[in-house]
Parts: sequence; structure tokens; C-alpha cells
Amino acid sequence: MTVAENEQVITAHGLRMRYGPVDVLHGVDLRVHRGEVVALLGPNGAGKTTTLEILEGFRKCSAGEVRVLGVDPDHGDEAWRARLGIVLQAWRDHGKWRVRELLAHLGRYYAPYRRPFDPDELLTLVGLAGQANAGVGKLSGGQRRRLDVAIGLVGRPELLFLDEPTVGFDPEARQAFHDLVRRLSELDGTTILLTTHDLDEAEKLSGRILILVGGEIVAEGSATELARRFSGKAEVRFSRRGEFFTEFAQDATGYVRGLFARYGDEIGDLEVRRPRLEDVYLAMVREAESRPAGVAA
Repeated sequence: MTVAENEQVITAHGLRMRYGPVDVLHGVDLRVHRGEVVALLGPNGAGKTTTLEILEGFRKCSAGEVRVLGVDPDHGDEAWRARLGIVLQAWRDHGKWRVRELLAHLGRYYAPYRRPFDPDELLTLVGLAGQANAGVGKLSGGQRRRLDVAIGLVGRPELLFLDEPTVGFDPEARQAFHDLVRRLSELDGTTILLTTHDLDEAEKLSGRILILVGGEIVAEGSATELARRFSGKAEVRFSRRGEFFTEFAQDATGYVRGLFARYGDEIGDLEVRRPRLEDVYLAMVREAESRPAGVAA
């Protein structure tokens, strides 16, 4: 069974999760379509990992409706699970295995349902070809994280969950991972839902961003759409006659034209700074955290 083009791969409506007297999720609604890369952002404790664990079938929600690849995750069988790839924040240690042997072993579990990756092809893909015969326990932190990603990919998943995937990566490894995510999405049509605290990473990788605060989705859209919708004014910095000024303008182009029309060559050191995802994210988190739970923006 494959996912039809444009089909909703993930749907959740009214998703709630309660631990004892504490509500962690307060009616989360989300949709993810085939081939999308969606980033789920939020501060610690917002409910990101809980949301992923429900979608992955590791936790049963307290209320709400959930479908992943057309199936309620709480009732997913082995054939359904074989269609998923999961990279958790931390895996159980496999220190006694050699890297290639571990991937070959895990691939055999997928074989009844899917065509798993060839271990050597997969190791090249994640940048671990040189560590194929190394013991897992001998890998560096960044190499071990690459192996975590390889484990999530071994079954050629239709849907890949990535929970803080680049923690511990150096800049080179991070760039290689970003290239891998783009390839999976653009060439292989893999649907990807990731969580990250790296806002630059979210902006580079995802076509759509969901912001989760206090167990609720408070905003969604591309980085550009969020910036335009929630923080439309650009910051304009300039100097005039030795003094420095900072102004905020809805129409930055018109404002700058007006400056030059009025002051001409007196204007110097001009800089126009559009709202960044980080600015928008922090503003929305502060706004959402100031509201009582369940109160709409």
C-alpha cells in the first residue's frame, strides 16, 4: 500500500494528552501531506516529543482522532510500522555491534514488507562509509547520531520522524544531513516531520512550520509567511550627519525612498533587516505563554 499523491499522510484533530492531573496537549490539530517537510517548533515542555510519540504509536492519546498513513497509530501492525522511519532523541545502545552488521541485521526485519536499503549504500548516504567495520561503541557522538539517522532510514520509509536529529553534529555533518533531508523529500518523495530547537535548520529544511506552545499549535506557515503575518515591520538602520537612527517600517522600500528623497547624500550606513524566524518565534512564544491555556490568540 502506498500513499496517493496529495493524500494527507498525517491527520490529527483535537489531540489531547494528560499525565495524571497535568494536561500536556490541549486539542492539537495538524495535517501533513505526502512529500512535505514540516518542522514542529516549541520551547521545552511544549509537548513536541509527546505529539511525535502519539503519531508514532508509542503513546495512546487521552482524547482526539489520529490517522497516520490512514491508520490509527494505536492499532498499527508490523506492516504499518515498516512504512515509518523514526529517529528518537536517543537510541538504546548497540555498542557490541559493528556498524554495517547492525544495519544489515535491522534491514532483515523490513524485508517481508519493503525493500530495505543496502547497508553500504545507506552508509555512504549518511557519511559513515569509513566506519562500516567499526564497533558502534567506538563512534564519536556525531557519528553515532548519523547512525541513528541510518537506522531510521534502513526500511526506506514513506514517513520519517526526526526528533532533534542534529544534536551533537559539527557544522560539516549538519550540512550533510540537510542535503540528505532535501534528497529524501525531493527525489524519493519521503514525508518528513521533524522537531528541532535550531530555527535556522527549520527555516532551511521545512516548507511549513508549526509552532507548539503550552500544548497548542499557535501558528503555522512557511518562515516567510509567519514573518509577514506576525511581524511585518522591517528594521531600518541608517546614519545622518554622524547620528545613528533605527526605525521600523511596514513598507521598507517606500520608507528608504522617502529618506533619500528628503536627505539625499546625508544618508549613510543604511541597513534594512527583515524579521527573522527567530524574532517571530520568540514573539509568538512570549504571547502564547502569557495567555491562559485554551484561550485563542
